[in-house]
Amino acid sequence: MPETGGELSFKEMCSRFDVTPRTLRYYEYIELLSPRKDGRARFYGGREVARMTLILRGRRFGFSLEQIRQWLEMYESHGTREQFATFIEQAEKQLQAIEGQIAELAAARDDLAALRDEAARLREQMPERPARH
Repeated sequence: MPETGGELSFKEMCSRFDVTPRTLRYYEYIELLSPRKDGRARFYGGREVARMTLILRGRRFGFSLEQIRQWLEMYESHGTREQFATFIEQAEKQLQAIEGQIAELAAARDDLAALRDEAARLREQMPERPARH
């Protein structure tokens, strides 16, 4: 089905953003998206496409849906400058959290590598067992 007047259908929106219908309906349910409705059909214009882009980008970086809601509401009520200020503050916190996760993963990687190396060393010290027949 082609786009309707620059709008995307529900199916096209799911396809464009590679999300499930359930996800898209949920974002509507929690009022992150407000498509134009024509009966049961939903149509998504440029505003909704931009909001969906922001939602998915925020999720990718580990932001909660509530944080994303705050950005979207901030833009609606206070404009871009306030939205950016809020985003910068939250991004700084998220970057610190990600750095902590990276450190934890690096420590786990190092511990696992050391355990693997110790197991390999111990295995080399063990006598070979003849195969059972």
